[in-house]
Amino acid sequence: MIRRVELRDSKTIADIYNEYVIHSVATFETKSLKEGEMRSRIIEIFKNFPYWVYEIDDRVVGYCYAHPWKQRAAYKYTLETTVYVSPDYVGKGIGKALMRKLIEECRKSGYHALIACITSGNEVSDSLHLKLGFKQVSFFEQVGLKFGRWLDVADYQLLLI
Repeated sequence: MIRRVELRDSKTIADIYNEYVIHSVATFETKSLKEGEMRSRIIEIFKNFPYWVYEIDDRVVGYCYAHPWKQRAAYKYTLETTVYVSPDYVGKGIGKALMRKLIEECRKSGYHALIACITSGNEVSDSLHLKLGFKQVSFFEQVGLKFGRWLDVADYQLLLI
């Protein structure tokens, strides 16, 4: 079941995210977040932008949201997307369902474009976004350093028109 995020989800969302912080290069964050830090981030985002969670048996196993891509006024119709699924549930269609819901909500809300910034080599995320209609529009070499190695990122874009 997909539903809007609630503050009571903060701990579970932090736990899901921290798995990626600690064990992957999907995020360039290098330190785990505490529940309170995640709660603050959720509050900042969900008061103005779509934020969804996916539940199985009353347990959050994935989440996605959109937030401003850039801060300048002319960018106000473009959002950046984020999606994470608990490692135990990857490959079960949860990320795709969440992203479809997010895309639908952004379209209904009048946004024009979505951007996804994906670490090079993240084949699961690349595949997901391509299947949803995103197109790769940029590639940046060696822009992040994590686990002692330089990482590349690609931006993918979906026009909602």
